[in-house]
Amino acid sequence: MTKRVLVLLLGLGLVVIVTAAGYVGYAAVKHAQTVALPAPTGRYPVGRTTFDWTDHHRTDPLAPRSNAPRALSVWLWYPADPHDDGPRTSYAPGAWSGLHFSGLAGLGETSFQSIHTHSQSQLSVAAGRFPIVVLEPGMGLSAPQYTTLAENIASHGYLVAGVTPTYSANLTVLHQHPVHGTPMGNPPQFTTAAGNRLIPIWAGDARFTADRVAALDHQGWLSGHVDSGRIAYVGHSFGGASSIQACASDARCAGAVDLDGTAFGPVVHGGLHAPLMIIGAATSCTTGTCRPTGAVERGIRTSARALLAASTGPTWCFNIAGTEHFNFTDYAAYYLALPLRSLVPLGGIDGRRGLSITNSYVTAFLDHVVRGQREPLLTGPANR
Repeated sequence: MTKRVLVLLLGLGLVVIVTAAGYVGYAAVKHAQTVALPAPTGRYPVGRTTFDWTDHHRTDPLAPRSNAPRALSVWLWYPADPHDDGPRTSYAPGAWSGLHFSGLAGLGETSFQSIHTHSQSQLSVAAGRFPIVVLEPGMGLSAPQYTTLAENIASHGYLVAGVTPTYSANLTVLHQHPVHGTPMGNPPQFTTAAGNRLIPIWAGDARFTADRVAALDHQGWLSGHVDSGRIAYVGHSFGGASSIQACASDARCAGAVDLDGTAFGPVVHGGLHAPLMIIGAATSCTTGTCRPTGAVERGIRTSARALLAASTGPTWCFNIAGTEHFNFTDYAAYYLALPLRSLVPLGGIDGRRGLSITNSYVTAFLDHVVRGQREPLLTGPANR
């Protein structure tokens, strides 16, 4: 090897080292940089509390030990008294910090300590009675990762109960201890059979959560503040599919929202008789309007069209330009380092704008079907 070639190689190596060091430094700065989640648009300040609830009427088929009852973590966002004050809530307190990408919490994304929420703890509930909205996350995800959506709905006068599906979420926290997902709860190869097997469990979680929140109307600090006559179910991805199924089995259901979720379970062919809104990513087949490029997309479109054909309630289907599957989560609002950013399906739309559009349509739908308000966003063609 000539001296000139050696010098060139050493120079290239130095450039690589300096560039890598610069990127690590940049990532470290972005990791620590404060990020405020998009502000809620409703008139109420938002309170937040958490519950660990056990459904003693259901044996958990996903639990590693037999005959264990189904245990769930539920986060409740609620309209708060504007004259009250309390400490700002942490985005992912305690063991929930494990929601960071494994091993990369130092550089991979915005520190959870640097994410500012818009909810507070230890607040009194606002005057009035408020409908229940059950919020279900996507497969592998947890309720805290939908804080932007939950806070916005709560600010418009709803009790938002985010339920994390134990053993299907990568992480939930029960009694301050982390509980991780299992192959039974989150199959590595997700098939239609797996979806149909899990749908009744997730829909049961949603129904149980709605019932427990309704029961709070007769006890403690929520007594007299719960309007359980009309309940709405909202979910993302598999949580969206579960929300539709939960709504189909609940006579109190005023409507369901599916955020980019493929339909599974009996509701696909039985249909939904309550109002339904499906919001899909830009090229998603969940609204039944895509041009499929393969068998998977054809299957999603077929399920969507069967569901819509069988449903008798009013339906709205929208696709948001520039979005992908994770634009409906808080991932759209904070920093992800480049290696991770390429692994998370986020579209080219400004993340905060995408969340703003989603929030506007979801709250318009809820105000329309739960409260009977006329909503300009929902007028005109029902399928856009």
